[in-house]
Amino acid sequence: MKAVIQRCKNARLIIDNKEYSSIGKGLFILLGITHDDQNIDIEWLSGKISRLRIFNDEKGKMNLSVKDIEGEILVVSQFTLFASTRKGNRPSYINSAPPEIAIPLYEKFIKQIEIDSELKVATGKFGAYMEIDFVNDGPVTIIMDSKNKE
Repeated sequence: MKAVIQRCKNARLIIDNKEYSSIGKGLFILLGITHDDQNIDIEWLSGKISRLRIFNDEKGKMNLSVKDIEGEILVVSQFTLFASTRKGNRPSYINSAPPEIAIPLYEKFIKQIEIDSELKVATGKFGAYMEIDFVNDGPVTIIMDSKNKE
């Protein structure tokens, strides 16, 4: 499981020219799911993101989590995070989990991050074409991989 976590001032997700979800200050998360992801990947990634101290404290030091600031979270499924570009110029998505595997894990991740962060989580719509408008704050962007816990 891979995640691109971006600290944002706000984020808005549009489907079919209508606002589907939006958040204020918090985390915008792109979540990629692969074939062998399991509950342990969800638990590790959700816990790590919930505790990630990337918001400024009163001294301007990144020392607070999204939970500490009572921020908001928007999670969007992103199969292209598992793109392979080894051969040719057209990415292969063979490493991305098919919907029958990815959807239940995506839904479990959302529930788990709501538990870990104690915050309401906004989402995208799995498989839909989405337009995302957000302001990256910093910019601060962190990439995490449950199979490569660096």
